[in-house]
Amino acid sequence: MDITIGRDNKEPITLTTPVMPAAGTFGYGDAFPNLFEIEKLGAIVTRPVGWRPFSPANGTRLISRPGGAVMHTGLPNPGLVKVIRDNSALWQMVEIPVILHLIATDTDDVARACERISQAPYIRAVELGLRDDVSWQEAAELVRAAERGLERPLLVRLPFPANEDIARAAVDNGADALVAFAPPRGTDRNPLSGKIVPGRVYGPLLKPMVMHAVGRLSRRFPAVQIIASGGIHSVDDARDYILHAGAAAVQLDAAIWVQPSLLNLVARDLAGLILTRPKDALPDEWFPGIGETDAKRMGIPFNTNRPTKGDGKDKR
Repeated sequence: MDITIGRDNKEPITLTTPVMPAAGTFGYGDAFPNLFEIEKLGAIVTRPVGWRPFSPANGTRLISRPGGAVMHTGLPNPGLVKVIRDNSALWQMVEIPVILHLIATDTDDVARACERISQAPYIRAVELGLRDDVSWQEAAELVRAAERGLERPLLVRLPFPANEDIARAAVDNGADALVAFAPPRGTDRNPLSGKIVPGRVYGPLLKPMVMHAVGRLSRRFPAVQIIASGGIHSVDDARDYILHAGAAAVQLDAAIWVQPSLLNLVARDLAGLILTRPKDALPDEWFPGIGETDAKRMGIPFNTNRPTKGDGKDKR
């Protein structure tokens, strides 16, 4: 399941697992200390970073709904130079690629940011986040500005709903992979204050819409790797994107906040690191998602046969 992103004229990255956190869910790689086996992930995607600082949103930031949520943050960050300075030591220590999510504001800022990123070898790739109302012409200019100053892979995160003209503009101007998609925009009423709050929508109900769009993109651009993001709340959700929608990898978002262990569970499963249960094992000698580390810690001899990719189930 190794995934290599990048063209011959760049410094490609290899993901040994096709699983990573989505931008904004994992901090700068330090959001959930001691809760993850980071080395089991394919890469770390940082929270969104701008060339210039962004202030946090005012007022209500989260509205919870059955099956999901609307969240508005304003993408707060202290600016690229400070983010690199404050996190360089951490990024040099991690054993997997660090992908910096860069907010695509205007072409000048994107070009400056990519020139600065090129001076930081521990940032292995850039994910360029396009705004929701971007036109295909603007997308082409922003991707060109990023690609010119970057010798590393460039991922482009597309807005939702899907727009194939924007995807084509990204691919034709240097994108090495497409991330599909940014969480869609929504508006809801805060039940406590009665005020209307705009934000991004998260939840498992996004999966059917996003999966349909990912399938269309993978058929439309068969030579480009599609990284699916949206509505992944189980191992089967992640498998569906890869086995049935044509995605090369997946990003998990809101599910990480609710069940942090799910990120490792999905990573283990898609990397073939889930142990199977011997038919004569006792009930307390196995649990869903058990890996070799757990088995060794518990002192239990287990089969090391990997589950067959695509069966959707652990063998018992």
